Amino acid sequence: MPFMFENLEVYKKAIDIAEELGVLTESFPKGNYYLADQLNRAALLIATNIAEGNGKYHKADRINFFRIARGSAFECIPILELCKRKRLIKEEDASGINSAKASLKW
Repeated sequence: MPFMFENLEVYKKAIDIAEELGVLTESFPKGNYYLADQLNRAALLIATNIAEGNGKYHKADRINFFRIARGSAFECIPILELCKRKRLIKEEDASGINSAKASLKW
């Protein structure tokens, strides 16, 4: 039996984004680990904060974790921009991921 948050569309999309970014950053050349690590952590925090917030009993606590998840989604944007500028990712990859993030319903 799944936890309630596992049925949420926003959670499923957050997991998809984390997986997609994980695959994308696997090919980053040596010396760019800091970008791959920060991007993967921020992406994973979207889903983990949705899950953790969903487990809180008080509405204010839930809202706080959902806000943190939203902030993690925003955190990915400048990292992706820097990855584009360093030519670590293609424009279409960054655009597709930004579109996926934009589709997260907060």
